[in-house]
Order: sequence, then structure tokens, then C-alpha cells
Amino acid sequence: MEGNGGLSNFIQRCKPYIAMISLQFGYAGMNIITKVSLNRGMSHYVLVVYRHAFAAAVIAPFALILERKVRPKITLPIFLQLFVLGLLGPVIDQNFYYAGLKFTSPTFSCAMSNMLPAMTFVMAVLCRMEKVDMKKVRCQAKVVGTVVTVAGAMFMTLYKGPVVEMVWSNYIHPHKTYAAENSGNSDKDWVKGSILLIIATLAWASFFILQAITMRRYPAHLSLTTIVCFLGTLQSIAVTFVMEHKPSAWTIGFDMNLLAAAYAGIVSSGMAYYVQGLVMQKRGPVFVTAFSPLMMIIVAIMGSFILAEKIFLGGIIGAVLIVAGLYSVLWGKYKEYKEKEVETIPEAIKSAGENGRMNTVMEETEEDNDIEMQKNQANTPSTPADVKSLS
Repeated sequence: MEGNGGLSNFIQRCKPYIAMISLQFGYAGMNIITKVSLNRGMSHYVLVVYRHAFAAAVIAPFALILERKVRPKITLPIFLQLFVLGLLGPVIDQNFYYAGLKFTSPTFSCAMSNMLPAMTFVMAVLCRMEKVDMKKVRCQAKVVGTVVTVAGAMFMTLYKGPVVEMVWSNYIHPHKTYAAENSGNSDKDWVKGSILLIIATLAWASFFILQAITMRRYPAHLSLTTIVCFLGTLQSIAVTFVMEHKPSAWTIGFDMNLLAAAYAGIVSSGMAYYVQGLVMQKRGPVFVTAFSPLMMIIVAIMGSFILAEKIFLGGIIGAVLIVAGLYSVLWGKYKEYKEKEVETIPEAIKSAGENGRMNTVMEETEEDNDIEMQKNQANTPSTPADVKSLS
């Protein structure tokens, strides 16, 4: 019995880690598929519309059925928060990220997005969702881990070094390389793509912070995901009408464009928003974003397989630094989580003891009051005859 209980507790502790690692594989697949679709000429504005339309359509039935009794009422402040979430995530983040991805490459885009943990950590501190006490080792680990993670991402971006030939590269793509296709990109487009990716990452970090705040007042995760995706779809349609003037841009068939929209909508928007919300409620936004560096490593490997993207020595060194920083942040978050667990138990025992002591005092007081009332009733005459006999 004790063994089963220990195994159950171990599985419960591992669930957030497994969920976030699985999401990184989902995001990596989205980057590869989306890059292929964008290279074939699909408008990223239209892709964002279809992506969140798919997400809202898939999640809505589950929200209506599973949360019909627990769904809170939407007030004006909550609606405004949901509206801003739809603007930050589906509109600003996705459009700027896809535009940056179009100007650069999947691995570079993922490397730039690795600033997400640092941005989220700083914003969480500013919003007083994270407390930084540099006297504690766990806080030092989170700060150092964030700096190392960003340094690794920047090192990977700025220093390429020699090409590292993978064992499978010569067999899968013996003649054609994806990097050669991008060699004609100008430095101007590369810088433009970098700026777009930085703006997208800032919007993504803001989305995480606001999502954590909104979930305190609107804890229905599926309904929140559906509403955000639906509002994001409407907002994206308005943006697309302004930016895309060709009706042919909306055309989509049974091809890679449909796969990119469906995959991104169901996996990267619908499932991701829901899973992130569940994990964020237990571990906070910094824990969720700390896993994003893994996506870059997965994309680099998948890109070399599928897109024949070259892997450079600088990328490998940067990836090592990113993983080291990632584990430093996670170690700090784990220690913080364990400290909160330890603090919760004595408080519960203390409150239980105080309640028990209070109940005992109240019982003793009630007994004393009963005795006094009995004495008063015995000494006080109750009828006129009694009063006359006493006189």
C-alpha cells in the first residue's frame, strides 16, 4: 500500500514536467510545418485566423459539456482581460512570430524565443507574482539560470562556427541543404526578422502573466481557452482584412496549408493554452516558460532531418548552456515549491490546534453559564406566592 502511494505521489509530481516537455515537441512540429507552409506562399495573417478558428471549434464542445456547472459569470473586467488575452496571444504574438519565422529560420526563431523565461521572470517580479530574495539559494539559482539561458540563446544566434555534420545528413539530404536556400536572405531581412521575434516574445510573456491573473477570477480553463481563441479569431479577421487585399489569400485546400492551420490550431493553440493554464495554476508562469529552450533543441534536430537545416558548433554550445540554465531555473522552482509545501503543513496543524483550543474554551464557558443560570433560577422567586412567603 505504501509503495502504491509513493508511486502515485511520484506520478503526480512528474505530471507538470511531462506535460510541458510534450508541449515543446508539439511546438517544434508546428515550427517545421508552418515554415514549409509559409515558404509555399501562405499568408501568415490568414494562417493565424484559420489556426484559432480550428482551436475554438475543437475546444468549444468540451467547454460546453464539461464546464456547464462550474463556468463563472463573465463580468466586464473579466471580458476586458479575455479581450486583451486574445489580442496578445493570437494576434500580436502569432503574427509577429510567423513574420519573423518567414524572414529567418525555425532554429533561429526558437533561439530568439528563448528570451521568454527571462522576460516572464522579470515581468512576474514586477507584478509581484515572483519574490526575489538573493539571500536564498533558490532565488540565486533562478536568476543565474535565467541569465545563462538567455546567454546560451544569444551565443547560438551570434556565433555559428563550423558546420557539424550529423550522421544522418549525408544519407537523408546528400545534395540539397535547406541552409543554402536561405543564403540569399539579406542582413536587413534578418535584422527585421529578429526585431519581429523579440516583439512576439514580449507579447507571449505578457500573455502568460495576464493568463495567470485572469485564471484566478475565471478558473474554467476550457471555457477560457475557447473564448480567447474565438476573440483572437475575430481580431485576426479584422487585421487580415486590413493587411491582405487579395481574396485568393483566403483560399485553402487539402494540402500543407490546411495541415499547418489544423495542427497549429488544435495542438499549439487549443491543447497548449489549456495545458499551460493547468500547469500555471499549480507552478506559476515562470515554470511554464522555463521549458521553452527545449523547443529549440528539438527544432534543430527535426530541421536537420526534414528541412536539411545545417547545425553549427555555436548552436550545440548554446544548446548546452540553455539546458544548464533551464535546470537551474527548474531547481530553484522545485525548492520553492517544496518550501511552500512544508510551510502549509504547520499552518494547518496550528489552525487546527487553535480551533480545538477555542472549541474547548467555548464549551467551558457554556458550562459555566449553565451553572450560573441554574443558581439564579434557584434563588429567584418565580411566582407571587413565593414572593409573599418570602416576605
